[in-house]
Amino acid sequence: MSELNGRQRLETPRGTRGLRFHIDVEAVGRVSESIARFLGTGRYLLMQTVVVVVWVALNVFAVRLQWDPYPFILLNLAFSTQAAYAAPLILLAQNRQENRDRVSLEEDRARAAQTKADTEFLARELAALRLAVGEVATRDYLRRELDDIRQLLAVREGGEDEPDSAAGPKSPTGRK
Repeated sequence: MSELNGRQRLETPRGTRGLRFHIDVEAVGRVSESIARFLGTGRYLLMQTVVVVVWVALNVFAVRLQWDPYPFILLNLAFSTQAAYAAPLILLAQNRQENRDRVSLEEDRARAAQTKADTEFLARELAALRLAVGEVATRDYLRRELDDIRQLLAVREGGEDEPDSAAGPKSPTGRK
């Protein structure tokens, strides 16, 4: 038992051995996106075309400089190497863009749901205001009432009979 106290216990895993690399995933992603963005430009295609034309011209016409004769095996190897690195970088950039699009879509959905809830709340408030305004005395209603009172006062002062009130009371909105 005392031997195990000086050493680590068997059921406890040891730490990792060897060199440990700390890679910033975001930095690698940003670099891959910038490379993928550059590989998709007309500028890159033009530069690659110029390099290929110069390569082929030098290897066909400059007899003393022929480092890659006609089947251009070295040029093919260079393109294969470029494609082997470009394809994963482009896929990585697409995956990052997909993740950004997904997050953006989720935010848009949340914003749309909030907007819908706000709109429904405002519609309910507007309906409540319309109902409340329907019960408030309008300017036309007050004018009619004041005209009726004025007529009643004029009739009482003049000793005439009261006007016909058989129509009944009117509501503040002017409806019966």
